[in-house]
Amino acid sequence: MAGEGTAGARAGQLFLVATPIGNLEDITLRALRVFREADLIACEDTRRTRKLLSHYQIHKPLISYHEHNEITRAPELVIELERGARVALVSDAGTPLISDPGQRLVTLCIRHRIPVVPVPGACASVAALAASGLAADEFLFLGFLPARGGERRRAVERLMTEKRTLVLYEAPHRLAATLGDLAALLGNRPACIAREVSKFHEEFRRGTLEQLAADPVVGSLRGEITLLIGPPANAEQGGARETTESLAARVEELIRQAKLDRKEALRIAARERGLTRRAAYRQMLGLAPGDGQRPDSDQKTR
Repeated sequence: MAGEGTAGARAGQLFLVATPIGNLEDITLRALRVFREADLIACEDTRRTRKLLSHYQIHKPLISYHEHNEITRAPELVIELERGARVALVSDAGTPLISDPGQRLVTLCIRHRIPVVPVPGACASVAALAASGLAADEFLFLGFLPARGGERRRAVERLMTEKRTLVLYEAPHRLAATLGDLAALLGNRPACIAREVSKFHEEFRRGTLEQLAADPVVGSLRGEITLLIGPPANAEQGGARETTESLAARVEELIRQAKLDRKEALRIAARERGLTRRAAYRQMLGLAPGDGQRPDSDQKTR
């Protein structure tokens, strides 16, 4: 194939090969050919990759490449590539580098002018998005949110004005807590839980964030989870309600659902509406912009 070999001395190349995310049949003919022609296959877990290769009767040298050893393994692989080796990089499932290791190796290869060749295929986030029923013309892929509750809520806060469909991965044991934070901070948006995409127990649970957060089954779900959140019902306003009554209700909702103090809840409600906290405070009091009333000492923060 053009661009994948040269006459004479062979130039080294790094191939980023997408592998099945569950069903072993979800492999491309090109990926199988690249595996057969590779000198070395770098993989997160050699046992999982060997299972895939054995299914297709492919036997090649394997080397581990994962988040715990990539700082040393990447330079080693670059040396092999500079000697002319053809190296295939795979993750445990799906497309390499998408919430998986590989960025360090790709960056080094580009720096050393070693060709990097993508071999596309399965990707859980894209497959889940296509079947979710949510808007797919524009979306924002987030990978994994922070595991700690406080850091996660701060990350979600930054998404309050985002009008695109959000796509993220989540561990099953954190799914219920994440849904609760999303419902409290983003409002009651349409959402979908895609579980075990392409596998035997594939499942899609659709509803609103509040419905999914309240679903007692969610806490017992297991397997690979992709979580998708649709745009707010009124994308022009980002789902925010603009009356004094609804602003106050939103503050109370944040206090109750996200377990925030009043000061923090007011800051978030103000941010949703593109207001300073001072302006939101005045709006709740029913004050005109020129009135002389002043909020408390935290008026200058946002």
